[in-house]
Amino acid sequence: MVIKNRVYFLFVFASILLSNSAMAQDTDEKRPLLDILIQLQEHYDYRFNYAEDTIIGVSLTPPNQKMSFDEVLDYLRAQTGLMFTLLNDNFVSIKKRDGLTICGYLKSKGSQSAIAFATIQSEKSSTITDENGFFQLTVQNQNEAIKIRYLGYKSSSKSIKDFNKNACETIFLEQELQSLSEVVISDYIVSGINKLNNGSYEIDFSDFDILPGLIEADVLQSVQSFPGIQSENETVSNINIRGGTHDQNLILWDDIKMYQSGHFFGLISMYNPQITQKVSLLKNGTDVTYTDGISGTIAMKTDEQINSKFNGSIGANFIDSNGFVDVPIGKKSSLQIAGRKSISEFVETPTYKEFFDRISQNTEVEANASNTVNSDKAFDFYDMSLRWIYKISPKDEVRLNFINVADELVFDEHATVNDIEESRQSKVTQNSIAAGFQYKRTWDDRWQSIFSVYETDYKLKAINENILASQRFLQENKVSETSLKLNTYFRINQRFQLFGGHQFVETQVTNLDDVDNPLFRSLISEVIRTFATYSQLNFAAVNRKTNFSVGARFNYIDKFKKSILEPRLNFNQRFLEYFTFEVLGEFKHQNTSQVINFQNDFLGIEKRRWQLSNDKDIPVIESKQVSAGINYIHYGWLLSAEGYLKKVDGITTQSQGFQNQYEFIKTNGSYEVKGLDVLVRKRLGDFKTWLSYSFMQNLYTFKELPEVEFPSNFDIEHFVTLGLTYNTNHLKIATGLNWHSGKPTTNPIENNQVIGNDINYEPANSSNLQDYLRIDISALYDCNVAKNLKATFGVSVWNVLNNENVINSTYQVFNGNSQKIEQSSLGLTPNFVLRVFF
Repeated sequence: MVIKNRVYFLFVFASILLSNSAMAQDTDEKRPLLDILIQLQEHYDYRFNYAEDTIIGVSLTPPNQKMSFDEVLDYLRAQTGLMFTLLNDNFVSIKKRDGLTICGYLKSKGSQSAIAFATIQSEKSSTITDENGFFQLTVQNQNEAIKIRYLGYKSSSKSIKDFNKNACETIFLEQELQSLSEVVISDYIVSGINKLNNGSYEIDFSDFDILPGLIEADVLQSVQSFPGIQSENETVSNINIRGGTHDQNLILWDDIKMYQSGHFFGLISMYNPQITQKVSLLKNGTDVTYTDGISGTIAMKTDEQINSKFNGSIGANFIDSNGFVDVPIGKKSSLQIAGRKSISEFVETPTYKEFFDRISQNTEVEANASNTVNSDKAFDFYDMSLRWIYKISPKDEVRLNFINVADELVFDEHATVNDIEESRQSKVTQNSIAAGFQYKRTWDDRWQSIFSVYETDYKLKAINENILASQRFLQENKVSETSLKLNTYFRINQRFQLFGGHQFVETQVTNLDDVDNPLFRSLISEVIRTFATYSQLNFAAVNRKTNFSVGARFNYIDKFKKSILEPRLNFNQRFLEYFTFEVLGEFKHQNTSQVINFQNDFLGIEKRRWQLSNDKDIPVIESKQVSAGINYIHYGWLLSAEGYLKKVDGITTQSQGFQNQYEFIKTNGSYEVKGLDVLVRKRLGDFKTWLSYSFMQNLYTFKELPEVEFPSNFDIEHFVTLGLTYNTNHLKIATGLNWHSGKPTTNPIENNQVIGNDINYEPANSSNLQDYLRIDISALYDCNVAKNLKATFGVSVWNVLNNENVINSTYQVFNGNSQKIEQSSLGLTPNFVLRVFF
């Protein structure tokens, strides 16, 4: 028995020696994969599971025995194109791949070290890199592109066509010290909409799908797809984030603050989607670099990469024609230019007519005095945007931005005075022009500093000609703002980052009211200067499960000798593999607000004007907000819920747009919002469907009004959206439903509606308009029309059912009785787009 055991031992020992000698040989001779797997099992003590037909006919050169087992698996993946998946209990499964397989190694451009746990994502699949930076991904076709993201590095994209199909090439990522945020939920609603671990949301228009009713990627219409974001009058110039007014939103275009948001006085965004690549939405937990925007921040970004190939597009829809070019200037610079111009002077489309009727409702453009006739009504707009990047050296980069926007509405008034027919032209114009400069210096792989400066100017002007009174009324509202900012980022280690900075902002607001008969002129110009210093600590665990940021911003307002300390916090924790939990909080303030003095200011078209705080009857507005949420994502399902509490002090009655008994009362107060935002999304093959619900209670407190506490003008308690998209390689279709409970309103008291010459109102906002309902649909089809030439066709219908939704109602005294005046939403509004990419 002993002899037999010794013989058996010698036999096994000899087999191992023979296999090791075979493994150790340096030869290019290929061997069957089956033989190699047997040797690997004995050498590394791992077992391989496979179907026999998977490995039959596969031969390769054996790997070197000095390799680690992970390196051996990478080698086998690269050489065979098969899937090698490491399972529990030292088992490895081997499967064939469907579709086209790409692979590569991801490394840091600075240190040349491997980047582990980076996200590699295609249109319908994703993976992460292993400890050696290796990844392998199966894609549907070579026309796709993959996106590569990793915390602390610039995101990158690469076309499948550019991959080496015969080998796994190395891809280098550049470090980006400004942010430690990364995507935690991709395709939050549709493709291109993601949620980040700092609590913000990101729309990437380079990977954007389609939303109901939109065939152009309208920047500010798109952000309204998120729960808790509404527009009570369907415009992009009145976006309400968690119950706040539009002027409480910080709107940035490449870090330049903008005081105008829309064309057509708010019906479409003024930011060209062809040059705007990404949009970030922050409802809470804003980092300390941002000031203003007590309700939320909408930050738009152009492409930060230098494109090496010339590309562009031209297009037209029922509203405007537009164009875009990205021109490389050598290997270190690129210039992007985009422009749009309305086509109304050439043709009046159904979309234009619907838009014009909507903005002119209940204004002096629509109707004038009974013996005055308005004619020759016309509207025109244009915008032009520019972004230039120059990489001076591997460590130095400069960026220049410029934007110019203009809107104009004109009409003629005709009347007979003393048997003589007279005509005069009235008009209202809205213009914005801004420029920004940024210099970025990367001192080493741990230090980076960014200096930026911008100048932004806004002007709203109206000339109201009154023929019967022989009067010309000129109104102007101008804003001029200059900002200088210096940020410094320091990476302590792979987990911690510290950054801080200083900012100076000077804001000047000028208001002019000028009447020629009788002579009257009021010109008021005010300036506020704010100095700020701030610091923030960011933490990101190596396993990406825990992330938090904590910081504070100290502001000093020179004019009021006022100091404001603003702490900021966001925390994100992943647990039980499919769950994430987050807590966000912030204190913020702002010195500007929009007010309405009279409903017919600026011809009643854009009646809001910007004003500065005076720290007395117009206080500095301050807010406090906290929120907590939980997300679950698995098997194509996403369930997200977030509750919040927000308190805002320093608002004025003029900034809230009252059109009841408090319309002409000037006082200040506060509002408090409690709410819940819920989203359910399911991805099933080429289909995505989602249901979002927002609940909100929004209450005013005005201590000097007869009613101290009552519902806010923006207290829309229930808001529901339901959407469905279908996406194939060339066709995208989307349809959706929007419903919300009626906006608060104030009606006259029944049977006693008028007292004297005034409306006798019921308690403020004690009634509601009828519920709002709208169904939209849109479709896009793209095709290749020639080599390097692609075309996209699209059609959309807004308000398919042509519902007559009332979005506002007011009352006035007429012949001793109350007269109700209603404002309706857009009716059935079609649109069509044709775009050619080259």
